[in-house]
Amino acid sequence: MDADDDAMVAVSSRIVYRNAWMTLREDTVRRSDGSDGVYGVVDKPPGVTVIAARPGPAEEEYYLVEQFRYPVGARRWEFPGGTLPDQAVAAPEVIARRELVEETGLDAGRLTLLGTIDVAVGFCSQPNSVFLAEDLIEGRAILENEESDLIGRWWSRREVVTAIRTGAVCDAHSLAAWALLSIAR
Repeated sequence: MDADDDAMVAVSSRIVYRNAWMTLREDTVRRSDGSDGVYGVVDKPPGVTVIAARPGPAEEEYYLVEQFRYPVGARRWEFPGGTLPDQAVAAPEVIARRELVEETGLDAGRLTLLGTIDVAVGFCSQPNSVFLAEDLIEGRAILENEESDLIGRWWSRREVVTAIRTGAVCDAHSLAAWALLSIAR
């Protein structure tokens, strides 16, 4: 079966809601069998996840940040990342450098693209590029208002693995980024 045989076609689309970070649209679609359906789609600009890594005393170390995540009502540890303000679009490397400095104060001498992930293919159009940041220069974080409660620290590889196993790190972007790093290493 050809991939085009499974395609859906948008018959109509309307914006339901929009803010500085996302747009929610509702599409009426026609399925390949001719039947109609409805999809709610969250459109977000391209995002990034950045794994900042440095040599540690015993093993490589990684910088994670923790902040309150309103949708789940809890604080979460995760790798730094995000999007540009006002749904702006730029090259993934530009976004990665900006997010890294913003959340951690670290500037990467070298950025390596590890891969790109789809955030939530069932309802969200956002791609997320995962970068490894190395040869780091320390500076001062420039947090946005939404990040005013953000804290961060270096973790050993062993600590990251334990945090993933115990659920202390459960952010999907971070888990996918860790998988891509594991494959690359």
